Amino acid sequence: MKFVLLVEGKTERESVNFLKRWLDSQLQQPVGVQPVKFEGYSEFRKNVMAKARSHLNSPKNDEIIAVIGLLDLYGPNFYPPELQTVSERYDWAKQDIEREVGDPRFRMFFAVHEYEAWLLSHPAIFPREIQESLRDQSVSPEKVNFDEPPAKLLERLYPLKLRRQYKKAVDGPKLFAKLDTSIAVDRCPYLKRMLQEMRSLAKDRGL
Repeated sequence: MKFVLLVEGKTERESVNFLKRWLDSQLQQPVGVQPVKFEGYSEFRKNVMAKARSHLNSPKNDEIIAVIGLLDLYGPNFYPPELQTVSERYDWAKQDIEREVGDPRFRMFFAVHEYEAWLLSHPAIFPREIQESLRDQSVSPEKVNFDEPPAKLLERLYPLKLRRQYKKAVDGPKLFAKLDTSIAVDRCPYLKRMLQEMRSLAKDRGL
């Protein structure tokens, strides 16, 4: 039994093991999480319906617990302009995409504001030189705002403190491998909501 996880890039694929670690700790049996990568949010938004339905209607769809869509909340430009807050954008986009796919086995979620928010929850996984600079943000990392979202914060701190660039595709996977799932879930309510829903779906299928 598995989830199919639709994501927008390589770094997001690397977060799969992090999600699986938490789910496996909550279930009676290990669950599969199969990542399917898009090339950015524009391709995701254009093709998510077709991709989700192709999996849900495949000959082996009985092995699929659900298809999960997962995007960064920061970055996409498809929100109506009057929607400015996290909750407004999240709720609208989740409902809009789920309605378009039109299958109860599909669920849409967003990383608020980016996957890196989950990393910020656990400063100890970062190089010692920048840990102190992340203490304040680690308490409520999903509240790191649209003006300087988590990845932008790291892109500013790495050259300042480490004299090198933060490389999302290189540094991200290494940090996710060290990330304590319980800390991230405790400090990131939107992440917690997503994982708890995935856990419920898996338990409903007997895992």
